[in-house]
Amino acid sequence: MTDKPRSYTGLIVTLSIVINALVALLFFLPEYDGDLQFDVYVLPLLNAILNSFTFIFLTASLFFIKQKNIRMHRRFIYAAFTTTALFLLSYVTYHYLTESTSYGGSGVMKGIYLFILLTHVLLAIVIVPLALTTLARGLTMQVEKHRKIARWTMPLWLYVSLTGVIVYLMISPYYAN
Repeated sequence: MTDKPRSYTGLIVTLSIVINALVALLFFLPEYDGDLQFDVYVLPLLNAILNSFTFIFLTASLFFIKQKNIRMHRRFIYAAFTTTALFLLSYVTYHYLTESTSYGGSGVMKGIYLFILLTHVLLAIVIVPLALTTLARGLTMQVEKHRKIARWTMPLWLYVSLTGVIVYLMISPYYAN
């Protein structure tokens, strides 16, 4: 009798649905009209910083796995999940407390912004179950399955974290202060 690795499928499906539904719900809620005791516009900058750290941690984890240093690879993946989770908390908080900011540019730059934003959003939706599945396969030492899905997860997650920073840099001049 062989030991079957623990299945995280139910947890992955549940978290993927809950996280993506929560983010989608934010765009249908009315703007928070309570008194804020802090400048909410610091949160998009925090989000960009967290996305930057996620990108750096993912790059470091990729470097270490190429060196076959599994211990350091794991540490940087855990760091990337931590900064991503903190990003999610900050993102949800910001979008709950204020209305979305529209891009104020025009012409070619607006087209570029919209393309980057659209691909960022669509791939952010996809990356939730991909990253969680990749993590679960790594944790359960399903090495071949982990490698197979990580070949898709890593570049997509790197793209999502990098374009999160680019979106911030492009839209930051239009935040109301």
